[in-house]
Amino acid sequence: MCPARRYASRQILWFLLWLIVFSAPVSALIVHLGSQPPMTSRMIMWCPGLAALAACLTCRIPVASLGWAWPAGRFLGYAYIFPVVYAVPVYLAVWLVVPSAFTWQAFASPFVGTYHLQGTGSGFALWFGVPTTMIWVVMGTVAWTLGEELGWRGFLVPRVAERMGLLGTGLCTGLLWAVWHYPSLLGSTYNAHTSPVYEMACFTTMVVGLGVIMAWIRLASGSVWPCVLLHAVHNTLVQGVLDAATATNGRAPWLTGEFGAGLALTVALTAAGLVVRQSRIDRVRSRIYASV
Repeated sequence: MCPARRYASRQILWFLLWLIVFSAPVSALIVHLGSQPPMTSRMIMWCPGLAALAACLTCRIPVASLGWAWPAGRFLGYAYIFPVVYAVPVYLAVWLVVPSAFTWQAFASPFVGTYHLQGTGSGFALWFGVPTTMIWVVMGTVAWTLGEELGWRGFLVPRVAERMGLLGTGLCTGLLWAVWHYPSLLGSTYNAHTSPVYEMACFTTMVVGLGVIMAWIRLASGSVWPCVLLHAVHNTLVQGVLDAATATNGRAPWLTGEFGAGLALTVALTAAGLVVRQSRIDRVRSRIYASV
């Protein structure tokens, strides 16, 4: 093994050690509570970021290596549109096919009641509630997704990519990301209350697929910010809007949400499309370089 790879392996091992140190107490608290209150969610989301910062300090790595540079604007556009592309079709299909799956009033009622506009029906929630959620809530969520992304994509992805290609990097980091969620999934209310084995399979598939998507956008942009934004948009759109307008019983939870088959499938397809696209680009570049 060359010295550069040995050094990268050492950095990864330190990151994993610090990840356990920071995550284990918070995960234990979540399991003890049997639920995941907002404050514990914020605490656990910052554990990978703290592990990345601690690993930088331990290995004397510049914090600037975590990808703070602002990216080209198109990557922020990709970050915002990807969750819409892989999530919205799943919910539209379920709402159309599964009886009583669409529960728009569950999302609309809080907005109508808060602003005392009961006479507007659900139109106010559609034209005001959805846009404001997807702007202002996303902006607020960035503060928490930054914690995760500094670790997974800011620190880990570039170092794993030194040894593996896009697919291998995405699969490895995505699987670690999924397993890191297991204590919350199995020991708290962070699930869909269907079948634990089914939920774990769907969730793991979705998160590993997201790991590939995130690895691509991190390596292509050279920045962690598109990953932070994509994560924030995903959480807000899926959990805050689409899940809120979808039934929590019957067949719907088996198909929608982070623990259903629908997102597992569409995220995996999106990831596969990116891998194929990147492979074609790499082949073209290789031919160009070979001809020079």
